[in-house]
Amino acid sequence: MSGLEIITLAAAAAAAGLINAIAGGGTLITFPALLLFGTAPIVANATSCLALVIGTAGSIFGFRSQVAAVKPWLGRFVPVSLLGGLLGSILLTRTSNEVFAALVPFLILFATVLFLLQGVFRRLAGREADAHAGHPSVWIAVTFQFAVALYGGFFGAGIGILMLASLGFLGLRDIHEMNALKNILGSLINLVAAAWFVASGLIDWPKMAVMTLGALAGYYLGAHFSQRLPQQRVRSLITIIGLAAAAWTFWKQFHRA
Repeated sequence: MSGLEIITLAAAAAAAGLINAIAGGGTLITFPALLLFGTAPIVANATSCLALVIGTAGSIFGFRSQVAAVKPWLGRFVPVSLLGGLLGSILLTRTSNEVFAALVPFLILFATVLFLLQGVFRRLAGREADAHAGHPSVWIAVTFQFAVALYGGFFGAGIGILMLASLGFLGLRDIHEMNALKNILGSLINLVAAAWFVASGLIDWPKMAVMTLGALAGYYLGAHFSQRLPQQRVRSLITIIGLAAAAWTFWKQFHRA
């Protein structure tokens, strides 16, 4: 790799790690960066996934004080996250990603709008989130999480925003606790997907190593910095990221057409 490629990939991974720690959508930076330097699309997707999942350790450590509060939700969401992530990654190695790529901008835009309207959903529900309740909305969220994990194993861009929207619908109120839970679940989805990609021989190891270093720094800084901001400011930043990601992917689809 040239010096320019090393610097660009490390910077892209750092930016992606920071964005993923706060909201999600970092794949929209790392994936195009790898394509820019001639990496095959499926290899770029797999390499990006592995680099970012290793970097996730930085964000989980940064949100370690919030983990205890979200433990009751892990039993609900971890199994479907692991299963969905594995099935999605298997699907990627057996088909093209054109159909999912076409859906990406619509999914991100939908999730961002849903995130904006989560306060309305909470008022309509008129209750606090309860991981142990048998309320239908909990099982709707579990089903939605499986769909997010399936998509995440296949491509993954925007899964953080989708999960934040779902958690907001359930009634979680603390944005930092939501981010902690989102980062744990996202890391598990990417972990099983990355394991399948490694077994399938789809990783560009030199590029992955460079991007992992950048992602670790970005994840930790994003997790640390976001908790110093007022919650409303973090919510505004998440909305901006979601709208920007949707606009970028819509533009890519239009340009391709």
